[in-house]
Amino acid sequence: MTLLDLPERFALRARQVITPDGEQAATVVVNGEKIEAVLPFDAHPHCTVVNIEQVLMPALVDSHVHVNEPGRTDWEGFDTATHAAAAGGIATLVDMPLNCIPVTITAAALAAKLDSVQGKLWVDTGYWGGATADNLEDLPELLDAGVLGVKSFTIHSGIEEFQSVDEAQLKAAMGHLARAGLPHLVHAELDRHEHDPGTSPATPAATTIGRSYARFLASRPRAWENDAIAMVIRVMRDLTAEGLQPRAHIVHLSSSDALPMIIAARAEGLHLTVETCPHYLTLWAEAIPDGGTLYKCCPPIREDANRDQLWQALKDGHIDFIVSDHSPCTPQLKAMDSGDIGDAWGGISALQFGLSLIWTEGQQRGFTLVDLARLMAQTPADIAGLGQCKGRIAPGYDADFLVFDTQAQQTVTADTIKHKHKISPYLGKTLTGVVTETWLRGRPVFQQDQYIGSARGRSLLRGRESSL
Repeated sequence: MTLLDLPERFALRARQVITPDGEQAATVVVNGEKIEAVLPFDAHPHCTVVNIEQVLMPALVDSHVHVNEPGRTDWEGFDTATHAAAAGGIATLVDMPLNCIPVTITAAALAAKLDSVQGKLWVDTGYWGGATADNLEDLPELLDAGVLGVKSFTIHSGIEEFQSVDEAQLKAAMGHLARAGLPHLVHAELDRHEHDPGTSPATPAATTIGRSYARFLASRPRAWENDAIAMVIRVMRDLTAEGLQPRAHIVHLSSSDALPMIIAARAEGLHLTVETCPHYLTLWAEAIPDGGTLYKCCPPIREDANRDQLWQALKDGHIDFIVSDHSPCTPQLKAMDSGDIGDAWGGISALQFGLSLIWTEGQQRGFTLVDLARLMAQTPADIAGLGQCKGRIAPGYDADFLVFDTQAQQTVTADTIKHKHKISPYLGKTLTGVVTETWLRGRPVFQQDQYIGSARGRSLLRGRESSL
């Protein structure tokens, strides 16, 4: 009997099962698409039992992925992105509202995206909408269409069709989200030259960065993040004073300098959450070569000491979770021939390697698989409003699992990469830990580098599910 031929009700048995209560030897009973029970290892579930020889974990939830479909499928697309996700143990991703065409800032744009995914989803997929300077009147209809929340930029987004917001627009959008009880994601950088044109430039312009990573890093200083996060907190306080309960979420935190104000805001009772990404935790500025355009992202990868502070904040609970911010583009846009970092598109491609990247370094810093399940499955599911069905091995949850060989090693090569363009700053890097299986709602979709069955992922829309 193959894994695809399993009966409706069966069980997975492993010596290491990662549950919300910790690591335990257990027998996990699956009935249809759901987890029925988590029983002791030697229990008799009265059904077929599949023995798992490695670690059984909840499949990851990656709530920060730029798939770029429809419109920019030369960059990525749902077929290749969800293949890569499945290979990395991700059974649920949430797609960002850019850099697709049209950007997801209207209900009609969301409908176009839903049309584009049919027959392409290898994992379950939710969608963020966008709140921009010119779509605030469209937000109620967009929220009603089923997005899980919205994202805004406080700085130029990189594309003209997704406009940044100023403080008043941020407050208006966050007010809409607060009344709907949904999170407002913020790309928090604030270009003071853009907002205060009279200010004399203190940072290098893109035209003068050239191949120098140091000049690029100086062009996106920590102060830009710090100022933007301070603005988000200020808006949250204003809305709270008006009787609302805003939920703001800082995406891809890079500046450790912002942590004290984040900690203070949370101590006030503000519902402020924060994510960071594998590249801010495993790469550092001092080791990035000039001309290394594959390392360019915004906000930038900062110094090694900053990286240590981010790890400590994760350990202390001041950063809530880790997601990929997979932001691919074509090799040409990465300016790989010239090595001109100023000209290159900013974005890291590493969707399938997140768990291995974090395990490789995290275990040396005292992080356990229980920690990683919380940081990469449970909490991102909660923030995206999927915490009732995703991110945990517990009764009533979707039977989404990954099997992880903690000792195996893999070297990132063009042949192992599943996303569309076989480029990544991790090419040539050897990682510890390999995802050997990924299960989606009770059936395997990936096993030993092979895909199983067909694309049966669903679109996860707030208030309803659409099976595509």
